[in-house]
Amino acid sequence: MIENQITASSSGRNRNLLKPVVYLGVIIIVALLPLFVKSPYMIHIFIMTLIYIIAAASLRTITISGQMPLAHAAFMGIGGYTAAMLAKWLGVSPWLCLIAGALLAMIISGFIGFPFARLRTIYYTMVSLFFGTAVLSVIFTMGKWTGSYSGLTGVPGLFSMSSSKIPYFYVILGICIVCLFALWRFENCRIGLSWKAISQSYMVASSVGINEVWYRVMALVVGSFFAGLAGALYAHYNFTLSYTTFNLGATLWLFMYVLVGGLNSFAGPILGTAILFIIPEMFRDLKSYVPFVSAVILLGVVYAMPQGLVGLPQLIRSWYKHKERTGKGAVDAT
Repeated sequence: MIENQITASSSGRNRNLLKPVVYLGVIIIVALLPLFVKSPYMIHIFIMTLIYIIAAASLRTITISGQMPLAHAAFMGIGGYTAAMLAKWLGVSPWLCLIAGALLAMIISGFIGFPFARLRTIYYTMVSLFFGTAVLSVIFTMGKWTGSYSGLTGVPGLFSMSSSKIPYFYVILGICIVCLFALWRFENCRIGLSWKAISQSYMVASSVGINEVWYRVMALVVGSFFAGLAGALYAHYNFTLSYTTFNLGATLWLFMYVLVGGLNSFAGPILGTAILFIIPEMFRDLKSYVPFVSAVILLGVVYAMPQGLVGLPQLIRSWYKHKERTGKGAVDAT
């Protein structure tokens, strides 16, 4: 028995060491991509993938508290338009605008969150939908400041003297890593445990002293901060903004990234975004069919892999063990 405990303990330590090694390996591989991929267009796709990984991961942070917001892309829009207007019309440094956009998205989410924090399920979802529509209406009515329907162009970039996409790739990769680490720490500390407790049963969570309103608002504030940062990065990388980038359809795509990758795993949004962003670009000639292909992928994942693509290795292991047991049973029977 002691030997079994020692073996189990050592295997547990090995698993704990394996994860950081895998994450470090993935970061190194991604960092080396520009050395092997020379196409500026593919570098652009990698950069956009990193931006939307931040947005999708921040959306999952809100959902683990039991909320299903339909205005997440709107908070990206708040961050993006705030950063773009400060940089273009007031001449503020784009680097400061990144923080300003994220902070304003966070502040607005706090003001909106407190009055509606006790709303749940469909009621909270509908309120968030109305808020997203209101954000788009504000963009329309601000005229030349936001570009209205025609969009805002001429947004200053992070690197005014460089036309290469490589500096953007490495800066946004670094920001993405920091954001993911921060979101991971939130999820794996006492705050994250409280979010998950509220999601499972807000009545039980309240009975043990967890302030439901406070933690729900905190989840929204944290998620909106990183969504605003993603929107600001989008603005200063693409140099142009359009309201269609932050409408309801954009939020639904973020949900698709999370669901395909795996809602119950931190790595889910990362994997889902990477697959649904990069793979369609390998079949550019069939790009008009991308929404249909994505819908088929989503239905297939929901039906065959409830844990998302992240759960595929576990599913394969379970299938292999079942096959092994079935084979042994057949041999014993003979």
